[in-house]
Amino acid sequence: MTTKNNIALKAYFLYFFVLVLMLVVMFRVVAIQYGDVLPSNQNNDSTSTSVLAEKLDSIPALRGRILSEDGSVLVTSIPLYDLHIDLKVIKEEVFLEGIDSLAWNLSQVFPEKTKAEWEIALRKARTQKNQYFKLKNKVKYTVYQKVKNFPILRKGKYKGGFIVERYSKQHKPHGILAERTLGYVREDIQPVGIEGAYNEYLAGESGTIIKKYVNGSWKPVSDYIKEPVNGADVITAIDINIQDVAENELMRQLKFQNARHGTVVLMEVETGYIKAIANLTRGEDGNYYEFYNHAVGLKTVPGSTFKLATLMALLEDKKASLNQIVNATGAYNFYDVTLHDSRKYGYGKITLKEAFEVSSNIIAKVTYEAYKANPQQFIDRLKSFGLAEPLGLDLKGEPTPTLNNVGEGNWSGISIPWMSIGYEVQQTPLQTLAYYNAIANNGEYLRPLFVKEIRKDGQIIEKFDKVVLKEQICSKETVKALQACLEGVVENGTGRKLKSSYFKIAGKTGTVKLSNGNKGYSENSKYQASFCGYFPADKPKYSCIVVIAGPTKQIYGAQVSGSVFKAIADKVYASSLQYHQSLNKHKKPTKTLPKVKYGSKINTTTALKTVQVPFKDNSADSEWIVALKNNDRIKLEKRKILNNKVPNVLGMPLNDAVYLLENAGLKVRVEGTGQVVSQSQKGGNTLVKGTLIKIVLK
Repeated sequence: MTTKNNIALKAYFLYFFVLVLMLVVMFRVVAIQYGDVLPSNQNNDSTSTSVLAEKLDSIPALRGRILSEDGSVLVTSIPLYDLHIDLKVIKEEVFLEGIDSLAWNLSQVFPEKTKAEWEIALRKARTQKNQYFKLKNKVKYTVYQKVKNFPILRKGKYKGGFIVERYSKQHKPHGILAERTLGYVREDIQPVGIEGAYNEYLAGESGTIIKKYVNGSWKPVSDYIKEPVNGADVITAIDINIQDVAENELMRQLKFQNARHGTVVLMEVETGYIKAIANLTRGEDGNYYEFYNHAVGLKTVPGSTFKLATLMALLEDKKASLNQIVNATGAYNFYDVTLHDSRKYGYGKITLKEAFEVSSNIIAKVTYEAYKANPQQFIDRLKSFGLAEPLGLDLKGEPTPTLNNVGEGNWSGISIPWMSIGYEVQQTPLQTLAYYNAIANNGEYLRPLFVKEIRKDGQIIEKFDKVVLKEQICSKETVKALQACLEGVVENGTGRKLKSSYFKIAGKTGTVKLSNGNKGYSENSKYQASFCGYFPADKPKYSCIVVIAGPTKQIYGAQVSGSVFKAIADKVYASSLQYHQSLNKHKKPTKTLPKVKYGSKINTTTALKTVQVPFKDNSADSEWIVALKNNDRIKLEKRKILNNKVPNVLGMPLNDAVYLLENAGLKVRVEGTGQVVSQSQKGGNTLVKGTLIKIVLK
């Protein structure tokens, strides 16, 4: 063989070797990445194993929380841990030296087995070379921290065989409170609400870990290749107390009226922050649920609340004045169609301002006469107020208002008079509220905002200040005139029953007949009642809209929706310190010990040390404590959590209470905020797993 042939043969051999090596590497990468499994013959013997592949798996980050403006938790993710031991990797001398102490420690934390039972189970599992022996699933962070320091386990994954899998469980402590607005994120459907709009902040960044196929399932075989980064917290503008009032008042009226559905939104006038939003729909069982966010996503004909925009157009175009006399006869003819007032014989000769206050449909006649020569001028003026554009909300699902140009849609000779009283136009409740809020805000038109801040590890990473859509929605003279008209509705007009002796309310009632789809209007058509306004009228702080569809006992806006508005306004006014002089304004504050909630010992002692509150720990090695004031310091005493007994969670914060009760196998229903003041199943009673327990927090 020549030298040249030798060189060629070596080159081919080297090429073949490199090719095989590349194929092996590629196969390994694919196996790790996608988890290709090559199972061997399986049987029911617990010691059987498979020919195993590995894969890179994603470890989800702990989602951030959604909080109310005062820090109350609206949505949270509770971190939970599954704890296992790979008994195969532990050296014989390490196992024999530590097994006695490990069994004792496990019996103290997980008392479902005695020390002897734990030791027997561990020895048996080691004999079977169990790579994934379960200690306990769904344990809290404090328990995980304690267990990882036990004998043998403290040596870590590779020497002590300690395997930890973390995941999280989402929890809404207030049940349906603002449920649809808070929303959710699911793989199979479009993200909804605040969860969906701010998912990039809440989600964090997933980590990665290598998993191995062991005994029929994938198990972690390494530490994190990439640590997951927890999500940030979203601080909403929601005031939990106002939200509770709004939801309860809406629920009360819906049940009384046996209505189809209803919505309430309350907004801060100067900022556009949404302080409360409730959307309730009657289910097939007759109860009311948060099925759909009507305030954001459902546009309907607004009815007489739209007369405010009509009056604004007339004043801005100088087509009318508030003092002009009109003849409200009660019936107004447009071609072959007659429009009636709610009062059969009308109101006689009154001013245009008075016509607005009593919601007379003479306004349709005035508008028709003003714009019949140039109807597009009316449409253009309404559009100049921003009424044809969506608000640009962060939440998904806002439709564009319906405000047709001349000749568009179902345009006819009666379109102008019908539009002027809130038919042939469509808006969402939130779009109507934003417009009224602009009048309360002296003409500044703001975008409604649901979120104030994004925080990460206590630091503000993004802040959402007010967004001005129009600096001046109309002339200041027109704004002042309309403010007087809205006050007049409550003082002299359809909203007289809403007057308060403590503060002034300004607003407008609305009653509209809903069409039956393509069938149009009929004797059986349902009504929609609404009230939109603001308070206190002389110095507006909050604007609010209430819309109730399909009431069965009453139909008019003041009776149906206005009463809900007034109840909310009264309670908000009574509970807002800004409206009342502080009784203790001139008293010198005294130094006292803080009130400390019962719960996790680790969390409590950490907090007390951080804020430098003196305390004495008499709880020995107990995980759970009660905190008592004792002269000049806090005294920590042991709280016993007994096996197979209902945990006593009185005095505990929400997270600790929910963890203990759910870990015991109970289904938890939560009411209120603060700390637990009562529980429907008494602590210490015999535990029946799967039963419901209601806890009340104050």
